[in-house]
Amino acid sequence: MTFHHSKPQGEAGSTWPAIVVGAFVAFGGVLFGYDTGVISGILAMDYWRNLFSTGYRDSSGHLDVSPAQSSAIVSILSAGTFFGSLASPLLGDTIGRRWGLIASCGVFNLGVALQTAATALPLFLAGRFFAGLGVGLLSALIPLYQSETAPKWIRGAIVGAYQFAITVGLLLAAIVNNSTHLRNDTGSYRIPVAVQFAWSTILVVGMFLLPETPRFLIKKGQMDKAAAALGRLRRLPQDHEAVREELAEVQANHEFEMELGQAGYLDCFRGGMLKRQLTGMGLQALQQLTGINFIFYYGTQYFLNSGISNAFSITLITSCINVVSTIPGLYVTDTWGRRPLLLFGAIGMCVSQLLVAILGTTTTGQDNSGHILVYNLAAQKASIAFVCIYIFFFASTWGPLAWVVTGELFPLKCRAKGLSMTTATNWLLNWAIAYATPYLVNYGEGYANLQSKIFFVWFGCCFLCIAFVYFLIYETKGLSLEQVDEMYADKSVSAWRSASWRPTITFHEKGKGDVPESEVVALEEADGKKV
Repeated sequence: MTFHHSKPQGEAGSTWPAIVVGAFVAFGGVLFGYDTGVISGILAMDYWRNLFSTGYRDSSGHLDVSPAQSSAIVSILSAGTFFGSLASPLLGDTIGRRWGLIASCGVFNLGVALQTAATALPLFLAGRFFAGLGVGLLSALIPLYQSETAPKWIRGAIVGAYQFAITVGLLLAAIVNNSTHLRNDTGSYRIPVAVQFAWSTILVVGMFLLPETPRFLIKKGQMDKAAAALGRLRRLPQDHEAVREELAEVQANHEFEMELGQAGYLDCFRGGMLKRQLTGMGLQALQQLTGINFIFYYGTQYFLNSGISNAFSITLITSCINVVSTIPGLYVTDTWGRRPLLLFGAIGMCVSQLLVAILGTTTTGQDNSGHILVYNLAAQKASIAFVCIYIFFFASTWGPLAWVVTGELFPLKCRAKGLSMTTATNWLLNWAIAYATPYLVNYGEGYANLQSKIFFVWFGCCFLCIAFVYFLIYETKGLSLEQVDEMYADKSVSAWRSASWRPTITFHEKGKGDVPESEVVALEEADGKKV
């Protein structure tokens, strides 16, 4: 393994425009991360809990929102994102990746406006849903845009930058929440919510200045515009030989796919596509089941319930660790590769979650009235330390790489639909965890009162991650999206041997008749059909 990270020799043109474009588009992750983090703090704000209460009182007799209402408030965003990600191909494959991102920001802003205006739960819940709808659209379209514009040698770092932006959003939310949570007026929650207008405005203004992806333009048969867009991304004349060759490969690949027919949602589950689709959906599901959003959705409340008085400060610290830890992961994604990093992260998360579960279960607890039975400061500090270690392993591996790997899995004709379903899986599990957690963790009648035992659940899921990576994740570093297609078409390649696989053909060569018939048959079978 190496840490060296530079443009391959012989690569024509400049790659920094594509890197800057991909990194800027990743800014959309701030909307997701900030919204996730801001609701965690709002749920713990005294003024908001009193204002939005419908008569429920906590164990101390103070007005509060009930655990069921907290569950609805957090999970309804994820419900919106689920439907938004499924609907993303309606925008991405019709008006384009670029205009789809702009339209998604408009939906998100509607949700923010409703939340800012709300002084009661119904309007606040409506705002959460529409904000989620916008975030869901963005979460599918951003990796799609990035993967279709990034140079192959640094594609992993660029797509992974989306996760880095999510962590920045979480940190910004922690900072704003920490600044306003002591206010005794509506500004305590309205300021953190309204700040989101700024993040979406930045993304919209930038997208007006950026080009459409060359692959989408080829899909629409607009070759001249595709050449202009690719030339702009590589800082080369649109008639440059390197531009012509790259476009010829993408076009030949697309034409070959179109010979096999148009792709619908069901085609993503047929033939060779089934393995890819299930791999992407499984990866996104397991990313959520590692327990990361338990910490960022309910972390502030969890720390308070554990007897920690400065829970907002702890949340700020964990958010900082989340941001900083993402950086080394992005740096080595395209040098170490996807499989080693995912395995390393799964093992680290597994051990960390087990230790947090053991420490919390054996040293602290609450009775059915919510009173702390045991208070062990040393164990609490150790538990928080291992939570931070867990965040490091997640943020440097599974956080960014889930988006990287799913962005590389699918052929052009299925890419938008395939990505929409893998992203929807992420949000479906996000919703399930957000909805179920209050019932699993909290005390009282009808609640499981698991408290720290919930970390045993995350430990079990992290253990599953290890096996999933070993048997199902292929190594795709350094390959073009078209070469990834060829690797999946090669039935002799297994996931654990994929790092040694090398491409042998291009679709451009196939079009010239230079490919053996056996290779053509393999590619056709991978699509599940015969020409």
